[in-house]
Amino acid sequence: QVQLAESGGGLVQAGGSLRLSCAASGRTFSSYAMGWFRQAPGKEREFVATITWSGDSTSYADSVKGRFIISRENAKNTMYLQMNSLTPDDTAVYYCAAGLLPTAQAQRYSYWGQGTQVTVSA
Repeated sequence: QVQLAESGGGLVQAGGSLRLSCAASGRTFSSYAMGWFRQAPGKEREFVATITWSGDSTSYADSVKGRFIISRENAKNTMYLQMNSLTPDDTAVYYCAAGLLPTAQAQRYSYWGQGTQVTVSA
């Protein structure tokens, strides 16, 4: 099993940056593909980015492409989401997830963190 814990959320002005971290427990972190999802108030959870177990391939939602960067350090059991040029539309609770394959489909991830709030003010 894998337990996940997000951190790094907070309040930032539009145009600013934040880096989210997802710390994983267990010795099998490097075996899992990882993903970031987000959920804004009144909206469904949506895909943000995913990365393969090795980190050699990534994929992004069109809404964040060119602004967000997903990465991982398997030696530290940690995944990151660097978020740049933030807008109020990026305001949401951000979740990290672990699964067998890198996919945009939330239902294919087996493990989830509790989420971290990101609020972008205009």
